[in-house]
Amino acid sequence: MSPVIRRKRKKIQISGRTLLIALSVLCAALMAFTFRTDLFEGPLRAVVAKTVVPFQKGIAGVGGYLSDRSRELARLRDVLAENEQLKERIDALTMENSQLLQDRYELDSLRTLFELDQTYSDYDKIGARIIASESGNWFYSFTIDKGEADGVQVDCNVLAGSGLVGRVVSVGPNYAKVQAIISDNHNVSATVLATAENMIVSGDLQSVRTEGLIRFGQLSDPEDRVAPGDKVVTSDISDKYLPGILIGYISSVSTAADNLTKSGYVTPAVDFSHLEEVLVVTELKRQG
Repeated sequence: MSPVIRRKRKKIQISGRTLLIALSVLCAALMAFTFRTDLFEGPLRAVVAKTVVPFQKGIAGVGGYLSDRSRELARLRDVLAENEQLKERIDALTMENSQLLQDRYELDSLRTLFELDQTYSDYDKIGARIIASESGNWFYSFTIDKGEADGVQVDCNVLAGSGLVGRVVSVGPNYAKVQAIISDNHNVSATVLATAENMIVSGDLQSVRTEGLIRFGQLSDPEDRVAPGDKVVTSDISDKYLPGILIGYISSVSTAADNLTKSGYVTPAVDFSHLEEVLVVTELKRQG
C-alpha cells in the first residue's frame, strides 16, 4: 500500500481592508464596463437591473460598513490611549498627594518640637529620630540616632509632644537607648504644680495600654487640694530629671491603703503610641 500523504491546508485569512479594496476594484470595473459598452442595452437591461445593480449596492453597503467600523476602531484606539494617559496621571497625582500628606505630618511634628523647644528654652537640646523600638505599639524603650558624638550622655532627659518622655540609659558613638516613664517600675519624683505637693509617678505599661494612664503614689494632701486636671511636673528633688518638665495631668485621686497618703492616675503629656522625633536635653541634672 502506498503511504497516504496528508497535506495540511493553509487557511487563507483576508483582512477587512483587503476585502474592501478588492470589492471596490470589482465594483469600479463593473461600472466602467457598464458605461463604456452597450451590452446591457435592450433585452439584457432587465437582467442587469436585477443582478448587477443590486450587487453594486451590496458592495457599496459593505464598503460603507467597513469604513464605519474602521473609523470606530480608530476612535477606540484613541480612547484607549487617552485612558492609559489618564491612569498614569492619576497614579502620579496619588503619589504626589501621599508625599504632600507625609510632608504635612512631618511639618506638624517639627512645629510641635519647636514649640516644646521654646517652652524649655533654658535647656540645651538637640533633635533626634527614633530608629528602633521594642516590640509592640508603645514606645516604652527605643533607640535614637544620636549618641556620644552629638553630646548625648546617660541620664540625659528626653522630651516630645508636650513634655517628658524618659531618659537615656545607654549610649553608643552615634546612637542611644531611651527608657520611657511608662516602663514598669520606672519612678519619677514629681510635684503637683498648683499645690507644690510632692509624689512619685510610676510607670505602668498595662495601665497605659488599656487606659492611657500611669500611676502615682505617696502624695501627701491632707487638705484635699489636689484635683483632676492639675499639672504634674518633675520636682526639684529628682535625682535624674531636670525640674519643671511637664509629666502630665491628674486623672483621678484616691486615698491610699495606709489612710495617710493618696494615690491615683496621671494622663501623660506625651502620646507614647506615636513617636518619631524627640528632643534630647544635653545637660544633666546637677547633684547636690
